[in-house]
Formats: sequence, structure tokens, C-alpha cells
Amino acid sequence: MTLAERLRDIEPEQVRLLKRAEYERMIDEGLFADERVELLQGVIVEMSPQDPLHAGVTQILNERLLPALAGRASIRIQLPLALSEDSLPEPDVAIVAAGDYRRLHPTTALLVIEVAGASLRKDRTLKSEMYAEAGILEYWVVNLRDRVVEVHTHPRVGIYETRHTVRPGEVVHLQSFPDIGIAIADLVG
Repeated sequence: MTLAERLRDIEPEQVRLLKRAEYERMIDEGLFADERVELLQGVIVEMSPQDPLHAGVTQILNERLLPALAGRASIRIQLPLALSEDSLPEPDVAIVAAGDYRRLHPTTALLVIEVAGASLRKDRTLKSEMYAEAGILEYWVVNLRDRVVEVHTHPRVGIYETRHTVRPGEVVHLQSFPDIGIAIADLVG
């Protein structure tokens, strides 16, 4: 059940879900200038603050991926991904087709990565379902608590059919760019 459906079950007469276009107009008007929020299935959700581990892992991912993907794809760090008419998440890392995104946010990605500490439950459930529904081919959850990377592939109707865990001592390779690998120990110690 989606977040929107769960909210409708609570108090349907009090829930009014936003469309992405409305949310983007609110952003243009500066309504969230000092807030870290994202639109998930019509609901404005506060993003978890980043501790040094979360920020450091995101930085390492950027440093490893940027030179390896130069000229092949674009890397977006904590930037919007226009997945649907009611969702505009800001994943920690999104690898998208190379292009000019100054006018419109990308609507899909080759790989989305969420670095998950406090957000682990949300990233494993709601975001996993949302990315699978949007047809994102590969989704990683860098699980800071267990110090592993959970790799989700083969999206189908809101779920990823294949999931496996990559542990320290192993290397995770990008499905779209199998020549690129990241040692798990480099990410999570």
C-alpha cells in the first residue's frame, strides 16, 4: 500500500495530496527555501538530516563515479528526479543519461542510490516501491547500520524481483556500466 493510500485510510476527508506541478510552483515561490523536503506520492516529506557518515559516503560515491562515468552519463547528487505526477524525490545519487537538465528534471535514471541511516525503513519500503514503479532499472540502498549495500534490480509492478546484499570484501558493479565497480569496504569501512 502506498503512502498516499495509507493516508487516505486515516482521514480521507482531511488529506489533500499534491501534484508535482503544484509542488514545483510552491518551490518557485520560495515556500521551502530553508527546508529539506521532497514530494513522495503526493505528500511533502521532510528529509533526514545528514550525519558525517551519510555525507561522507555520498561524497565517496560521487568521487568514485564521476571520473568513471565522464562522457557516458550524468551524476546527480541530491537533486530532483521527476518520477511521476505526484513524486519528486531527491535521491542521494542518481545516474541519468547525459543531457541538459536546466529546463526539466530527468524522469528516469539508470541507477538510484540512497544512503540510509535514519531513513533505512523508508528507503527499503516506500522508496523501493516508488523507484520500481517508475521503472528504475537498478536501485542501491547503502545500509549504514549493517554496513552493506542492498542491490535491487529487475523492477516489475512496484517491486524489484531481484535483491541481493553486497558486503565488505566484495565489489558492487553497476548494471548499466558493468566495467565500473565500487568496493564496499571503501564505502562503509
